[in-house]
Amino acid sequence: MATATESKKMITLRSSDGEEFEIEEVVAMESQTIRHMIEDECAESGIPLPNVNSKILSKVIEYCKKHVDAASAKTDDKSGDEELKAWDADFVKVDQPTLFDLILAANYLNIKSLLDLTCQTVADMIKGKTPEEIRKTFNIKNDFTPEEEEEVRRENQWAFE
Repeated sequence: MATATESKKMITLRSSDGEEFEIEEVVAMESQTIRHMIEDECAESGIPLPNVNSKILSKVIEYCKKHVDAASAKTDDKSGDEELKAWDADFVKVDQPTLFDLILAANYLNIKSLLDLTCQTVADMIKGKTPEEIRKTFNIKNDFTPEEEEEVRRENQWAFE
């Protein structure tokens, strides 16, 4: 059994732009991808993360630390859960490119809770909007001709009711 005075095992993560982050193993283990590398003893000289830049990796580490701390401080009352939900809601108040990079990083690192949170944020951005509003929100070019668009609407009329 570990004691509080015992030194915590540290893991080094290396971002795609070469920046190194030294974090506690328990925080790194929030990522299933990193967990498997640690279990397979592939983490001794640091873990390269070629798909995640330092800006996004620092955000992912911040998220994982907060969730590890919240889990270790967990009590039976609901105030901790509400506090974490509020923190999560603030965490995803970022610009679109950052949000999409967080989704890609969460997927690559296999952090289900972060992937769920970021994808739900995008789903909430879409909810209740017309296709035109969605295109405008995400800067998507409409490559349908008016005839093709009308055909799609006819074929999927149920979705527009």
